[in-house]
Amino acid sequence: MSEGGFAASPRAGVHPAAETIGGTERDGGMSVVVCTHAMRRRDQLAAAVASLEHQTVPPAEVLVVVDHNAELVEWVTGRWPGVTVVENAEARGLSGARNTGLARARGSIVGFLDDDARAAADWVERMSSAFDDPRVIGVGGTVAPEWEGGRPAWFPREFDWVVGCTYRGMPETPGPVRNVIGASMSFRREVVVGAGAFRSELGRVGSLPVGCEETELCIRAGRAHPRSHVLFDPAIRVDHLVPRDRATVGYFLSRCYAEGRSKAMVARLAGAQQALETERRYVSRTLPSGVARGLADAPRRGRAGGLGRAGAIVAGLAATTAGYTAARLAAGGRPAA
Repeated sequence: MSEGGFAASPRAGVHPAAETIGGTERDGGMSVVVCTHAMRRRDQLAAAVASLEHQTVPPAEVLVVVDHNAELVEWVTGRWPGVTVVENAEARGLSGARNTGLARARGSIVGFLDDDARAAADWVERMSSAFDDPRVIGVGGTVAPEWEGGRPAWFPREFDWVVGCTYRGMPETPGPVRNVIGASMSFRREVVVGAGAFRSELGRVGSLPVGCEETELCIRAGRAHPRSHVLFDPAIRVDHLVPRDRATVGYFLSRCYAEGRSKAMVARLAGAQQALETERRYVSRTLPSGVARGLADAPRRGRAGGLGRAGAIVAGLAATTAGYTAARLAAGGRPAA
């Protein structure tokens, strides 16, 4: 990939994010924040940044937020002179890194792209245009898995959230949703800042498979703006790398268990009614259909993995429920119905 694909910014370089909180001049464009933390992910990060260099509508700026890794800061700074490089000014972890990028962003709209995702050429254009509707406070879109080595036959599409991707059961047409998926999302900056930004209690730290920070933020922002909504548009697409080590049964179950624990934290912070509203529909409708589909596929020639997918759905639900129950009991509360 060629370097220098972005116009050099007068604020390019390494900056402590707290330096200009509340004092940065804003504009009407879309800033894009890419958070990263490990040198081993350099190739993925390069692909993510490259996808932003060739947008039909270029972002107002690209900020790469490095999570407490001085070697990576030096590498990114040397690789992309036109990208604003920011060191995470908060506690280690994805939530702190996102808040740091949010604080430094100049755009009135702030998009977040994972460092292992590649945005479609019209990603910025579609994201930005969705905010032409004044009722929209946040936007998300399709996060398509790009399996390294191919999708395992046993891995059910209903559980693609395990690898941070759009899963079967999500809307197939544009419309309001409770929350977006973190790999590809955007918000009105003033709404997110006004709501208090991302909570450090939630969000991935290094390789620990935790999350739900975007879910809790969307709930909080929605409560503050009850006549507005978060929009999901399947036409807004990114491709999200799924490495081989995340295509294993062990990772699948550990990630489900961690999701359950994260959901318990969201329920404690936001209340079980909204924290579990989408999940109740998913468990009562989507998963039974997935089990039935897997069992129906099992005897058919060329439909390998049907029994495995059905079994994975049952095991994944059990692991998620176990994580949720354990976290609720540890906090001294009863599991929510």
